[in-house]
Amino acid sequence: MDLKGCDLLSDRDLSADQVAQILDRALEMKKQPARFYAALSGKTLAMIFQKPSLRTRVTFETGMTQLGGHAIYISPSDAGLGTRESVPDVARNLDRWVNGIMARVFAQKIVVDLAAYARVPVINGLSDDFHPVQALADFLTIREHFGDLKKVKLAYVGDGNNVCSSLLLTGSRVGAKVAVATPPGFEPSSAIVAESVEFGKKTGATFEIGRDVTAAVKGAHVVYTDVWASMGQESQAEEKARAFRPYQINDSVMSAAGSQAKFMHCLPAHRGDEVTDSVADSARSIIFDQAENRLHAQKAVMQMLMGG
Repeated sequence: MDLKGCDLLSDRDLSADQVAQILDRALEMKKQPARFYAALSGKTLAMIFQKPSLRTRVTFETGMTQLGGHAIYISPSDAGLGTRESVPDVARNLDRWVNGIMARVFAQKIVVDLAAYARVPVINGLSDDFHPVQALADFLTIREHFGDLKKVKLAYVGDGNNVCSSLLLTGSRVGAKVAVATPPGFEPSSAIVAESVEFGKKTGATFEIGRDVTAAVKGAHVVYTDVWASMGQESQAEEKARAFRPYQINDSVMSAAGSQAKFMHCLPAHRGDEVTDSVADSARSIIFDQAENRLHAQKAVMQMLMGG
């Protein structure tokens, strides 16, 4: 259960018990923040960004401040990963100065290589393959609204991307029921699905992967979507818009889900594309609870990896 000194490169790095421990700690930190004001006193987190982000930067930096530590923002031009300086050299420099590294990058290999060469914990703040801190914040939010995660159905509608992969893997660890509906050709990785199904045998998690939006959302406690074209896929935006138009979350989809359903989105949202304003701004939307919980989930991760 001790995560001190460990890396969080993907959702695969956490056991079911460790996910539960992180969620418990996050709730504790949210309810009693003053208890943890010195948890990372004197410690520094290096934050490497290849991709910009409002939520990732503010929540990691604020989180370190609230834990008594300090965060340093490293812009794409500062690090120049793989161009100005090799990833191994960046890792071997940083671990002489800081106590942890968070990286928000394109290729998953970058966070893997950072972890291979750095002697301090490395946290994946997002890669093209996984978004583990987002999934932790998401299930923290769902737990706050619905309680026992083993009794929850999460319906994900849209692109089978990094967020979808992380929801599947973390969903398998919390024992949730996860349904995914995507257009043909945009399914989540078959390997990730198979791995989630296998892990779910131990926790009671179940999975449905298909094309039918109505079937996926029926009876769901949460209807979740993400942008159709992720950062770096701008050239595919027009093609994806045509394929994904029937997968928009609107009032009709939320009605099909049932009156209990809440709406979630990892943000930023392209309103009018994957979700309508009428849903995003409705009383059923908990997107800003999600955004807030990035702070608390990441504080728990940082404290447990960097402080023990």
